[in-house]
Formats: sequence, C-alpha cells, structure tokens
Amino acid sequence: MNNAVLFIDDEVNILNSIKRVFADHDFILHTASSARKGLEILSRNEIAVVITDNKMPGMNGLDLLRLAKVITPDTIRIMLTGHASLDTAIDAINSGEVFRFVVKPWNDKALEETLEDALQRYHIVKQLQYCDESVMLSIAQTIELKDSYTRGHCDRVANYAIMISRALGLPEETVQEIKHGSWLHDCGKIGIPGTILNSSDKLDASQYEIVKKHCLWGAEVARQARLPSRIINIILYHHEKFMGGGYPAGLSGSEIPLEARIVAVADAYDALTSNRPYHKAIDHEKAQKILAESQGTHLDPDLVALFCQLLSSMEDRLSTLLTRNTLSRKLLTTGRS
Repeated sequence: MNNAVLFIDDEVNILNSIKRVFADHDFILHTASSARKGLEILSRNEIAVVITDNKMPGMNGLDLLRLAKVITPDTIRIMLTGHASLDTAIDAINSGEVFRFVVKPWNDKALEETLEDALQRYHIVKQLQYCDESVMLSIAQTIELKDSYTRGHCDRVANYAIMISRALGLPEETVQEIKHGSWLHDCGKIGIPGTILNSSDKLDASQYEIVKKHCLWGAEVARQARLPSRIINIILYHHEKFMGGGYPAGLSGSEIPLEARIVAVADAYDALTSNRPYHKAIDHEKAQKILAESQGTHLDPDLVALFCQLLSSMEDRLSTLLTRNTLSRKLLTTGRS
C-alpha cells in the first residue's frame, strides 16, 4: 500500500523540521520548496498525502491544492500555515480541497496523528475502489478500533437494517447495499480525534461540531471510492431527524432517503443496547420503549413500529425454543430415571 507523503513549504528550516519530526516514520517522505516543484513531484509519483504551506511565492497553497485535486484526486490534502485566517480555512474546507487545516507552530504529536488519519483515509478510499464484502467489513472493523465503545456496532446495525429491509420486501440488491452502507455508516469517524470519541465527559459545542462532521467526511470517502448512491446516502444522512433539525442537511420526513431512515432506526437501537462513554447499555424492553417515544420526532414512525414488531416476534420464537428445550431436558431426565 502506498505510503508516500509530500510536504511543500518555501522555508527550508520548516522542511528540515518536518524531516526531523518524521525521520523514524514508516512512509516515503518527499519535500518541495515551491508549489511548482511540488506539482512536479505530484505528477511523477503516487502521493497518498500532500501537506502544503499557504503563503508562498508564485502560487499559494490553496490554489496548489485545487490543482492537486485535478492531478491526483485521491490524494489527501492538508494545509499547514502560519497565516491562518477564518475566511481561508472556511474556503479551503468547504470547497472540498482540504482534509485538515493545521496552524504553525504545530504540535508534533497532533501533526503526527493528523497525518496518520490522512494516510488511513487514503488507504480506505483505495481499498473501497476495488473491494469485496470482506474488505468492506474489515474496513469497518478497523475504524471501530479507534472507538473502543463501538466494537461490533457496524455489524449489529447491518443485521438489524437487513431485518427491516427484508420485511419491507426491498429488492436483494438494495438489501445488500443497505448492509454495506450499515457497515460503513461511521467511516467518517477516522477524522475524529480519539480523545473526543472515547471521552466520558459531555462534549462541548466545538467538540460536538467535530463529531457532526463525520457524516460529511465519510460521504466524501465513499464518493471518492465511487460507491453506489444508497451507500453514500446512508453515510451522509443517518443522523437526520424525521421531524427535522438533524445533521448535516436538516432534512425531514421523506426527504431523508429510505435507506438512511432504516439505518437510523438500527443505529439508535444498537446505541441504546450497547455501552457508550455517556451511558450504560439498557435492556431490550426499555430500548424498544425509547424507540417508540422517538416515533415521528427522531425516527420514521412506520419503520420503528415494524422493527419493534420484528424484535417481539424474535423474542417470542426464542421464548418458545427455550421452553421446548427445557421440556425436552425434563423428559429425557424422567426417561433415564
């Protein structure tokens, strides 16, 4: 897997500092002292991540990254600058040119973590472009390693979403895409620092805004990998609310794609019945009650009703099976006596 990284800065001392910081890291490090030299390296080599200064003679970093997006669209782009302005940051991020915006003087550990996240994002995009089901599930499980509280979450959500989808009579191709979207629905969390994901304290407003970005980041990864639209919809819209007011787009009702509404129900149920930093797991009966209370506000009321019926049916079948097994053991014991 490609691990080439390119740093571009017109100050030689900055490039030397970068070389010292990353001297022991397991990737190929390219450096360039101008935008022109950087573009030459990009055009001749497969680069996983490019990190550039913004204020440089001849061509600024944002214009360079716009060109880099055309030359190597899969390369992850990061801006490193000592001349940060809010307008520049907003323009860079909103235009989709930049994955992260790092301000000089940087913190070495934070820069290393940012680069690791960028490399992992690049690898995910490249794997998804040519992957099969086993690779998709493996990617989901790798992302879950970053969040110790969600181990197995994606697979459980997929199982619940498949139950709902099949009960609705959806075509098998659609069911499979919903399964894959369920596995990947949180893939954007690769961009969220682990300190936020695993925090047991209530997130402040700025931290919550970072968490909310995972839908956009994940959808961008899926688009780069040219995944089907249903998968992208699930990643992008699974935190929309049926009554409106969710994120990232504030959609409501049928504006939210059906596949995203299905996964939202499955996601909510598994979140309630699993341990999280902010709450302990609750039992299935209480979880269903909370789901019922969210009908028409957070979640699609018809899908919640259907899901609860499916769960009740499963519980009835399990209860019957346990009763039969108990009776069988009693009969066998009586027969031996």
